[in-house]
Amino acid sequence: MSYERSVSASPHERMPETVWQIQMPEIRVGRGAASELGFQLEDLGVEDDARGLIVTDETLAELGHAGRVADHVEDTGFDVDVYDGSEREPSIEAVEECISFVREEMGTDGYDFYIGLGGGSCLDTAKTTRAVVANGGEILDYVAEPTGSGETLTESGPPLVLLPTTAGTGSEISPVAILSVAEKEIKEGISSNNVRADAAVLDPTLTTSLPPDLTAKTAMDALGHAIEGYTTHRYDTLLRPEDPADRPVYAGRTGFTELFSEKAIDLLSSNVRRAVNNGDDLEAREAMLKGALYGAIAGLTAGASLCHAMAYPVGNKYHTYHGETIAVLTPASTLGYNVASDPERFATIAELLGADTDGLSTRTAADRAREEFVALQRDLNVLPSGLHDLAGITDDEIDWLAEQTVDTQQRLLRCNPRPVTKADVAEIFRDSLHNWE
Repeated sequence: MSYERSVSASPHERMPETVWQIQMPEIRVGRGAASELGFQLEDLGVEDDARGLIVTDETLAELGHAGRVADHVEDTGFDVDVYDGSEREPSIEAVEECISFVREEMGTDGYDFYIGLGGGSCLDTAKTTRAVVANGGEILDYVAEPTGSGETLTESGPPLVLLPTTAGTGSEISPVAILSVAEKEIKEGISSNNVRADAAVLDPTLTTSLPPDLTAKTAMDALGHAIEGYTTHRYDTLLRPEDPADRPVYAGRTGFTELFSEKAIDLLSSNVRRAVNNGDDLEAREAMLKGALYGAIAGLTAGASLCHAMAYPVGNKYHTYHGETIAVLTPASTLGYNVASDPERFATIAELLGADTDGLSTRTAADRAREEFVALQRDLNVLPSGLHDLAGITDDEIDWLAEQTVDTQQRLLRCNPRPVTKADVAEIFRDSLHNWE
């Protein structure tokens, strides 16, 4: 057993993990689910005279989605304000502005409930805002050392409901909020079950306005969660912490998470072409939301790994969309370098992606997963062909990216099924410069 590769907290007993757990928000899925938002808030204990906040962005406010959600809430008798200042790939400074808005409007106690509406950036802004207002202080108090103080969140705060308008990030059920630290060109996460929302509402009618490129990009993130969660370490090959409270958020795959990974890969790869080519296809949109949910249940419980670790330095330095960054890195990392860790498992992924593996050796079938994934991206015709196409990245920048990955993303690299060095990461970045010509 390799103790160094354990994702378990230290100190821990020299014995394997024997316990796994699943913790999720209350989840509603289906067309028109957003219309039940008022009832859902009542069910969460929100009182009649409550005043809440919708956290969203300018685009969703202009499209009318924020107003539509506000109407559903106000029809039940609640008051609601709207904050539409969320930014893409939010910085700590941007989220602090939302926190300041809350404190200026409502004082240190904040609102009686919160609603996050949008993609992962809006949802992470809502999650962080609720948690920091409830616990006091500022964001960096709760970011891990050495960037922040690493204090523990002890309160979850008033009810928080998240409504995703994309099918990808999984933020609606995740206990993690990802924020940019601009001055260090890195991303950091606040990770705690007190960050997790109380409820999630997945209504496909909120996703039909998502343009084809963003539909594809967010789908690639969801597929990344599903595949990485399917191929990370088994939970019982990791080490058991002395204190159950120290069990990490990313705790290894189980038979339960594997079921969700397999269904997610199937749903996402089977429906993303339809959703990209016809945004009003509600059947495909609903399947995409379910696929993203299942992928998040798997990947954000079992653990994201190498690809996500590499994506954060790229996204922070070049300000790329997270999903498109995952798209260009997955072929060489998850479906390239990691295949040697368990060829039989990757052969199954190839079949789930649609490959015909009859008559092929296990190793050859495993390599088909990468081919199918690239073919899917090329069919969508809205994704970059590699890091160079994504952000003009060249070989000269690879050593810095590899160094940042290894130095700042150990929490994800520990989840990788195959040990990885800085030299390995650099070579994977080179392999990702051009996925096709």
